[in-house]
Amino acid sequence: MAATKIEWTDATWNPVRGCTKISPGCKHCYAERFAERFRGVPGHPFQQGFDLRLVPEKLDEPLRVRKPQRIFVNSMSDLFHEEVPVEYIRQVFDVMNKADWHEYQVLTKRAKRLEDLNGVIAWAPHIWMGVSVENSDYVWRIDHLRRTNAHVKFLSIEPLLGPIRNLNLHGIDWVIAGGESGPGARPMEQEWVIDIRDQCVRSEVAFFFKQWGGVFKKKTGRELDGRTWDEMPALVALS
Repeated sequence: MAATKIEWTDATWNPVRGCTKISPGCKHCYAERFAERFRGVPGHPFQQGFDLRLVPEKLDEPLRVRKPQRIFVNSMSDLFHEEVPVEYIRQVFDVMNKADWHEYQVLTKRAKRLEDLNGVIAWAPHIWMGVSVENSDYVWRIDHLRRTNAHVKFLSIEPLLGPIRNLNLHGIDWVIAGGESGPGARPMEQEWVIDIRDQCVRSEVAFFFKQWGGVFKKKTGRELDGRTWDEMPALVALS
């Protein structure tokens, strides 16, 4: 596992590497940009660039880390990608269930496949499941998530690419929102973020504002209305 600067987690774990684009939020994928820098470099973990591949030698990493961590699973891929075999997905969940002193944050854009596999997944309270929703065209992903047996359900509304009115937050425990960052970053309007924040407050859903983003995200920071929003799900038990 690797330490990370991602504000809402402690470490990343990538038993799968690489992905393919399926929606507008993928356009400026940070993971692809990073991975493709090393395509063809002998011996580098991303020698194959952002081509999807399984990394079974990484499976046991959480078992070897005894200090409890909050772990973002597959920051450089999507566990529910159609080319990841069902049996391999089950192996990843088996490890998460065995190393139960950690909390795991799994995030996907393949929400339909997530629901389709719900019955073969060994869910546990320390495994959080989320879907990405970058604009109002993809709120249908939330319905797929809602129908799973995940104990903690969350939304990653990042990059936020447009207003999302009237979010149905029933059954949702946590919402992360943020703007796109890096080269070519698309702008995010303040009113879009405030509206999502206000919807979370009204629904008593934990809200986490990650960043304003932009080409120079350190300059734009992560304050919203004069404060940071670092709320976490009420079911958090990590110590």
